[in-house]
Amino acid sequence: MLARRRFSLFALLATFSLTACGEKSTRSEDPPVIRIGMDLSYPPFEMLDRSGSPDGVSVRIAEALANHLGCELKIVPMDFSGLIPALQTGNIDLVLSSMTATEERRGSIDFSDPYAFTGLALLVSTKSDIQSIKDLHRPGRILTAKTATTGQSWITRHLPDAKLVVFEDPSACVMEVAQGRADAFIYDQLSIHHHAQENPDTTRAILAPFVEESWAIGIAKGNDTLRSQVNDFIARFREKKGFELLGDRYLKEEKSFLEKQGVPFILR
Repeated sequence: MLARRRFSLFALLATFSLTACGEKSTRSEDPPVIRIGMDLSYPPFEMLDRSGSPDGVSVRIAEALANHLGCELKIVPMDFSGLIPALQTGNIDLVLSSMTATEERRGSIDFSDPYAFTGLALLVSTKSDIQSIKDLHRPGRILTAKTATTGQSWITRHLPDAKLVVFEDPSACVMEVAQGRADAFIYDQLSIHHHAQENPDTTRAILAPFVEESWAIGIAKGNDTLRSQVNDFIARFREKKGFELLGDRYLKEEKSFLEKQGVPFILR
């Protein structure tokens, strides 16, 4: 079944055909290059495989998008906090890195239509009495978040009296909770679920989202032509069940778990 799903996905990638791209190739006979920025530290969406090559849901989406645009794909890896500045300065053409399309970010860049739907959740200690986001309003709370994420922004905006510790690596946030140095880690549902499974003796997940979010592809301000082309790709890819195939390939267990919890799957 896995081989059949992979064949179906590869066949789907090949069905998209060209429009236009961002950067010209160095040789006139070569296709133009589309440079897509990613933070490759967020499995199974953005990561490196065993050989050190980019892999994950977003990488497969990027491949299909480049095919749709008639471009050669160049993935530009960088820290999440550097993605928007790189797009603003023209060092990349798009951001495809599980980025939430917030109003704050819309002040700096444009976004495509959403391609994934998620929400913020909590990772807490197994010894903690925390049951919901309301419990974080108590005085003296210590919270942790990944740098430049909506978790960090939400804490800063809504819990200004809490002590906030941020890290580039989300696994460091998990350790803060597991070792009792932080009361909660705020991140997206699937990541919180994964971290709780990996640390069952020290952490537990509170998966009911207290903020609903959507992920979209970041585009430089004013590039309406490219945004229209990206939106066309997203609509066609969804229509051909491309997102569903990627969910089955990379997130089958998580999809089943969330459905049993009554939580809609992220890729839809």
